[in-house]
Amino acid sequence: MTAEKPVMSSDVWCCYLMASNKQRPAKLSVYLYIPNIVGYMRVVLNCIAFAVCFSNKTLFSLLYFFSFCCDAVDGWCARKFNQVSTFGAVLDMVTDRVSTACLLVILSQIYRPSLVFLSLLALDIASHWLQMYSTFLSGKTSHKDVKDSTSWLFRLYYGNRLFMGYCCVSCEVLYIILFLIAENHTENLMNVVVESLTQFSPLSLLLALSIFGWSIKQIINVIQMKTAADVCVLYDIEKQHKP
Repeated sequence: MTAEKPVMSSDVWCCYLMASNKQRPAKLSVYLYIPNIVGYMRVVLNCIAFAVCFSNKTLFSLLYFFSFCCDAVDGWCARKFNQVSTFGAVLDMVTDRVSTACLLVILSQIYRPSLVFLSLLALDIASHWLQMYSTFLSGKTSHKDVKDSTSWLFRLYYGNRLFMGYCCVSCEVLYIILFLIAENHTENLMNVVVESLTQFSPLSLLLALSIFGWSIKQIINVIQMKTAADVCVLYDIEKQHKP
């Protein structure tokens, strides 16, 4: 005969649940983490920015860039107050991708050929979505953990905050500049870029620096997409060979 398992009384069970709830933070508390509140502010700023993008270009640029800068603020708050969360990481990435996507869509309506910006939009979303998904498949805690990558440029990008910051800022600054200097909705992209670069002004210098950082970022996106796709494929192969 096997001994019967002791039955936990209702009072003991209630005490156990209360102790567990005390140790586990409430769901609402995660939503109210300081970095997540900063993330909500970014969403509001972007909504206001795109609402006035055609009526007030300057205000749009200021609000959009300020929202982008808050990306660094919420990361600092997460580390400072020990409030790192999966929800916050997802909110951060979704806000980045959606805001950049909206700006690229607007630029595709201003410049010709519009396919340039739509292609950049597709590359940006595909590379980051695949990177996030491959992160979960490989059991990593962060999509920035690329120490095992064979690409030195990919490791440098995620391993050096200054370098990554330069590339990300370059992309956003380039898109904002292109939006600001457009005079009508039928601009030829190459003509506008070449004309602006040949003016030898502070704007042309800023544009050149932005294009360089933007170029590196697009190379990173391609490497990231290919690396993440390889992880997904290897996961399928290993799953098929499991007994």
